[in-house]
Amino acid sequence: MTDREPRPGAEPDLPALTNPVMIAAFEGWNDAGEAASTALEHLELSWDATPLAALDPEEYYDFQVTRPHVRLAEGVTRKIEWHTTRLSVATLPGTDRHVVLVNGIEPNLRWRTFCAELLGYADRLGVTKVITLGALLTDTPHTRPTPVSGISYDKSSVGRLRVEPSTYQGPTGIVGVFQQACVEAGIPAVSFWAAVPHYVSQARVPKAAVALLHRVEEILDVEVPLGALPEQAEEWERTVSEMADADDEVREYVRQLEQQASEEERADVSDLPGSSGDAIAADFERYLRRRGSGGTGS
Repeated sequence: MTDREPRPGAEPDLPALTNPVMIAAFEGWNDAGEAASTALEHLELSWDATPLAALDPEEYYDFQVTRPHVRLAEGVTRKIEWHTTRLSVATLPGTDRHVVLVNGIEPNLRWRTFCAELLGYADRLGVTKVITLGALLTDTPHTRPTPVSGISYDKSSVGRLRVEPSTYQGPTGIVGVFQQACVEAGIPAVSFWAAVPHYVSQARVPKAAVALLHRVEEILDVEVPLGALPEQAEEWERTVSEMADADDEVREYVRQLEQQASEEERADVSDLPGSSGDAIAADFERYLRRRGSGGTGS
């Protein structure tokens, strides 16, 4: 936390925003390969976000799990940094629309109260849509484009937002809980999940972060400068390929995953939404518009 950032738990003076959308990501169980948190931090830097508010960590975190850090200020004074969930605000490039970025840590305690506090900020700021980002471990090969599944707020929005429905059922994290809380509060919310190869889950996976950022571009119709992330993604893939090639069992396993992915693609291609020539052309025009003019917002 820098000196210009709000003190956790302090009641901030909130600015008047124009048609704001909220984008949230949380470190922890929801963040395989640090893909979601990497994507959110990249948005903060790319859009030059300004600190807005910070939740009081006392209410939500076990400090033996999420320990505070000590650092030196001016080489003498010791300062305690309390890790927590922070909100910042930026203007979407090429528009007069605002975006509220929630850079969070999955809470250890009081999840419903945690979501209610974030929803309170959303209500006071006039948020019109919420996008949550997550990443999960799957049996996807690292050599293929990163699959991104999603959950939308109603059936009619699935096709329009180009969300491939997730078939996952089981334990969930704060991303799933917060997304559902938004829907119950009447705020349209969509959640995007990048698939991270489970056999390389311990390392940071920039390729999955790039895939999530592309979905943010699509849903907001703005360009997100990717900076060094594409090169980092290529280097990551090369490194993982070298490691896999050095182990016969891993190499064979990756080959099987690639074959399985190819079979699934062939089986699904005729049913994919937007597979017609007109839809493909429309997608390409949107891409050129974002890259050429900086976007128009949505």
